[in-house]
Amino acid sequence: MPAAPVFVPSSDESLLSAELLAGIRSRAAGYDQANAFFTEDLEALVAAGYLRALVPIEFGGLGLTLQQIMREQTRLAAHAPATALAVNMHLVWTGVARGLHAQGDRSLDFLLDEAGRGEIFGFGVSEPGNDLVLFGSQTDARPTPEGGYRFTGTKVFTSLSPAWTRLGTLGLDSTDPSDPAIVWAFLEKADAGIRSKDDWNTLGMRASQSESTVLDGALARPDRVVRRLPVGPNGDPLVAGIFANFEILLSAVYTGIGRRALELAVAGAHRRTSLKNDGRTHAQDPVARWRVGDLVIAMDGIYPQIDALARAVDELSFTVGPAWFAQLSGLKYRATQNAKFVVDTAVQVAGGQAYNTTSELSRLYRDVLAGFFHPSDADSAHATAAASVLGPIDLRTP
Repeated sequence: MPAAPVFVPSSDESLLSAELLAGIRSRAAGYDQANAFFTEDLEALVAAGYLRALVPIEFGGLGLTLQQIMREQTRLAAHAPATALAVNMHLVWTGVARGLHAQGDRSLDFLLDEAGRGEIFGFGVSEPGNDLVLFGSQTDARPTPEGGYRFTGTKVFTSLSPAWTRLGTLGLDSTDPSDPAIVWAFLEKADAGIRSKDDWNTLGMRASQSESTVLDGALARPDRVVRRLPVGPNGDPLVAGIFANFEILLSAVYTGIGRRALELAVAGAHRRTSLKNDGRTHAQDPVARWRVGDLVIAMDGIYPQIDALARAVDELSFTVGPAWFAQLSGLKYRATQNAKFVVDTAVQVAGGQAYNTTSELSRLYRDVLAGFFHPSDADSAHATAAASVLGPIDLRTP
């Protein structure tokens, strides 16, 4: 296989061209209205090598860093949030595998090889009622005599459902009640025991088509079982890698929504006129100017935080522990709350036009709400932040 070209973005260069992004933006409203998967967007992104961006060059990828792809995801989300959110899930897995490889851990090298050859990875982690997320599971993981596992359970919010060919997932092996374990493994969609439910009809992020996935004895071969970990919080490099890549890339998507909402607020302020101000535009109105200024300040504050944490992951300059998890969960909470504030205020600046269902701000208003449901949620983020300085809650009986 010939070596893939090295892509080194500069200030005026990007993996995602202006023409590609314009095409993606032009389709976003249609996908949302029809509740349809972003098929044409995905084809364009695959052709651009975007799904291979984090795959090292030796595996057929482009060799980008998390910091670089985080910036690209922010730009992509500013054009089509649902497309960016769905692609995130594949990028999380390639980012995790890239990070493990850089640390000398070869357990996910097969993922890098397959992603470099065009396989698309889904993220089969979330389950109904499972607020332990990475540290527990309601899916049964039953060991096979050959060393593999069969998974039975339901995963929700499985983005890229129409397109993923591999699914990274976890389940609980409780065959030995005295030693239960969380099993991480990868499934192939073409195998028996895997089906997607046609149940995605949501308020926002509709094009992601994050359908539920039903596992009915789905087989993970022995060479696709990558971890068997204790139940509960742990600092295993796989778990730490998932948490870091997920929170950073998710923050990038919602920051992209905020970025676009600010652009639309500015356009709205220039478009609207006021009889009270002699027909001048709202761009000359002190209240509208204060609101837009508030949005600029809000957005300027979030970019360096995402950038710094992504760079820390790239440079392996972090220590896994309470403070690191607090920074990551805090970033996700801050980014999503910030994006919600920016969209809310942009709607006020843009005026009644934004309330029309054909308005892009109307769609962003619905899309940004999905940020509340991704891990880490508000409760988890605050608990993690408090524990990082106060220590764990004392559960002993007084």
